[in-house]
Amino acid sequence: MSKVETVEIKIESDPRNEAFARVVVAAYAARLNPTMEEISDIKTAVSEAVTNAILHGYGGKEGVILVKCGVEANELYVEITDTGVGIDNIEKAMEPMYTSKPELERSGMGFAFMEAFMTKLTVESTPGKGTTVKMVKKIAKENHTEKIMDMAVGYN
Repeated sequence: MSKVETVEIKIESDPRNEAFARVVVAAYAARLNPTMEEISDIKTAVSEAVTNAILHGYGGKEGVILVKCGVEANELYVEITDTGVGIDNIEKAMEPMYTSKPELERSGMGFAFMEAFMTKLTVESTPGKGTTVKMVKKIAKENHTEKIMDMAVGYN
């Protein structure tokens, strides 16, 4: 990722770290002054991507997940990378309700949620080498702080 402002964190593939990754990315996104809805969208997408890496990439085994964020203009870029088993058929994996682990009673909606909540989603994967989920969220250009202040003082 070659954006002007970036941050990277490495987390272990422990389910407890999903919430940490979600909050870190949301805090980083705050510099773009997003709405609460935009923050919620970002947190949901990151949660799904990290959970996929933990459950499907590493199958619950030890591994490292790399979370990269960048901002450019009014866009947040997020990459979630694992070096796990990879995905044999990305197109199939991205179908709603598809899951490679039906025994986990998961809904198979991870990629569908990521796609719905982010502006752009791409998935790159090599079987046996891992997967990178790349997401972009375009943040509305208006200054939300000014809008909130106007509402607070009754100018709206």
